[in-house]
Amino acid sequence: MDQVRRLMRTKRYSPRTIKTYLYWIRYFIRFHGMRHPAEMGAGEVRAFLSWLAVERNVAAATQNQALNAVVYLYRRVLEQPLGDIGTAVRAKRPKRIPAVLTHEEAREVIRRLGSPYRLIACLMYGSGLRVVEAARLRVKEVDLQRRVITVRDGKGSKDRTTLLPARVVPAVERRVRAIRDRGLHQGSRAALPTSLPFALKRKYPRAGYSLAWQWLFPASRPCMDSDGEVVIHHLHASAIQRAVRRAVRASGIPKPAGCHTLRHSFATELLRRGTDIRTVQELLGHKNLETTQVYTHVLGNGFAGTRSPLD
Repeated sequence: MDQVRRLMRTKRYSPRTIKTYLYWIRYFIRFHGMRHPAEMGAGEVRAFLSWLAVERNVAAATQNQALNAVVYLYRRVLEQPLGDIGTAVRAKRPKRIPAVLTHEEAREVIRRLGSPYRLIACLMYGSGLRVVEAARLRVKEVDLQRRVITVRDGKGSKDRTTLLPARVVPAVERRVRAIRDRGLHQGSRAALPTSLPFALKRKYPRAGYSLAWQWLFPASRPCMDSDGEVVIHHLHASAIQRAVRRAVRASGIPKPAGCHTLRHSFATELLRRGTDIRTVQELLGHKNLETTQVYTHVLGNGFAGTRSPLD
């Protein structure tokens, strides 16, 4: 397992991906009675995948996640490619239409949130950010003059730019001002540094104290980084998710809504107002246009002007 972790860190996989892959590899080994993976092959992988689909009744995405982790183990770590795993029972992946909120419903959810969750929800709905992308925003990535947000190291390790709503500019300015004033009040030597990616703190030792690298939504308590240094990290995504779920329940909206629903609502609202679908694709950071096209089904604009007989 240490070998898998080292290789994935060398390849710059995200911590979340590493944690997920290690979980499924461990699950696979335990399923086969702690046998070493080098002693097993395609047959054992096929049995594991079939058991997940038949006995555990997992979703198709979950089964694919397990398959990707095991294939990575054999191909990259053990250097024993599995080849064709044969006729494993695969979980069927249904085509789902995402749940979305109307503009009024989204505003009602946002209205019921306190600070800093209200501003984060505004960015998810107004800029199309994923919850992790909103939590990881740094001061330098928000251009108040051009009203542009730069998303660094998003899904698939890709950077992109998206809209910064004019309505939230004053709130963002107040947060930046508060972060700057806190640093000046405490003094650069007394203040805790912010957590930095990779080996940046060795290259730029003072970067963790600069305003540009501060988290826009810092956590309330410090933590330790990989080097054992006490630092300030960003607000955890689970705290934002809990706050949004509570706001949805309080608003009485009868939909299974959460943080990602605000991102879905951003896309559908843009399309409803006539935004080109390729522009929406770029703002969301989708690799394929097919992923973005699902929102056209939500709008119901594919009926070619057909009216219900009842109408």
